[in-house]
Amino acid sequence: MSIFGKLSFKDHAFKLREDAILDAATQVLAAKGFDLMTMDDVAGQIGISKPSLYKHFKSKDELVGACMIRLLDGALDHLAGHAPEWTPLQRLAALLEWALRVRLDGGLPFLPSTSNAVRDMLMKNLGYITKVMKLNKMLEKMVQQAQQQGQLDASLPSDVILFSYYARSCDPAVEYLLRFAKMEKEEIIRHMLRVCFGGMLPPGQRWE
Repeated sequence: MSIFGKLSFKDHAFKLREDAILDAATQVLAAKGFDLMTMDDVAGQIGISKPSLYKHFKSKDELVGACMIRLLDGALDHLAGHAPEWTPLQRLAALLEWALRVRLDGGLPFLPSTSNAVRDMLMKNLGYITKVMKLNKMLEKMVQQAQQQGQLDASLPSDVILFSYYARSCDPAVEYLLRFAKMEKEEIIRHMLRVCFGGMLPPGQRWE
């Protein structure tokens, strides 16, 4: 049974509106960024009044935090759906491909990389911090396993690989390649994966 089967009609409608608000906020954030985004923008995007919006989210910080938590939930769900026989390197590559598709399809930018104010705001959000720590622990383990199995260069500190991996997910080259190089999305994803992992593989191996 779906979650909606357990909800009353009123609760179901409330949940659907909340999802629509998060979708709208995501679009505004992707277009304008955190500093320029306003609650009026989000309300106008979805076609509801600002008082109605505040019934769901009491502030811009709370709304953006919810958007980021939903993004992290998407990453965790993606990892949970990986085939059990995949190697750590295959799992890392698949998650990065997913993250790049989110961005190229107009998804939420990786806001913590944009400003100290955004980072400080998110660091106060317990739900966000909990999800970040869970995801980071999983990725750190995969990196270390890939190094142990000879899939990634064991001579590099695992933190160097991990944070380089994170950097690729918010690399501005993605938007530049789309806008100025006029590359197709699939081409951008393929090249970004090659650039990322080609520089991490042990000597003598190539990322194809």
